[in-house]
Amino acid sequence: MRRRRKTDHPISHDRWLISYADFITLLFALFVVMFAASQTDKSKMAAIQESYIRAVQRGAVMEGRSVVARILGGTVDEKGIGNAMLRGPGGTKKVPVPTTPPIPVELLPPMNALTAKLSKEIAEGKLKVSLGARGLVISFRQTALFKSGDDAVQAEAVQVFKPIAEILQPLPNHIVVEGHTDSVPIHNSRFRSNWELSAARSIAVMDMLITKFGIDRTRVAILGYGENQANGDNESEEGRAKNRRVDLVIQNLGIEASDLTAAVQSSGRK
Repeated sequence: MRRRRKTDHPISHDRWLISYADFITLLFALFVVMFAASQTDKSKMAAIQESYIRAVQRGAVMEGRSVVARILGGTVDEKGIGNAMLRGPGGTKKVPVPTTPPIPVELLPPMNALTAKLSKEIAEGKLKVSLGARGLVISFRQTALFKSGDDAVQAEAVQVFKPIAEILQPLPNHIVVEGHTDSVPIHNSRFRSNWELSAARSIAVMDMLITKFGIDRTRVAILGYGENQANGDNESEEGRAKNRRVDLVIQNLGIEASDLTAAVQSSGRK
């Protein structure tokens, strides 16, 4: 049996306390850091965030281009914030915001002249003269020009166009004759649909302006909308009467001949 020497130290079973103390110390330090982070000065944090955002937006200048622009794409000349991703490779172009066209002031004198010359017809409710963004509109009720279901301009209506033609002849503006009907279906030996009736009435008015009153044919186009551009309620007789009309549109000078052709072609595809 081995006899213990007097110089041997007794075995300690409490060494785990050292590791435990280290763990408690680190845990305490963690909670101190968390407490300190929760007490951050909000004003200073906001200032840091604002400074960071400005730095990112401007980008660090490197060889004449920002680092942000170099990463996102774009061109050297692009200076707007966020334009690099939109206009760089694979980006999209900005869509222009549509603006309401101004009322054409050059058509104000013709409107005043037409209102004076057609005051009787306006008072009787046969037509209406108005000025809008697309131009000067002379709207004829169907009863003022045609018999029901017919496309022949009545003789007494031809005289109404004489003062109109006198005012239109010196103007350079393009003219569109628009035919409209109500929603009541038509189907006879001459017209298979309201579209055909509205187009035939537009052609009749256009032909009269060209052959009888000498309007330049290159300035005139026709559109047949049928019942698809209603002004009134098709459920009532009064509303249907408003929808049966022919609109003579003297377009403003901002609408080019190419736009007029495109409108006619678009109508033909409907």
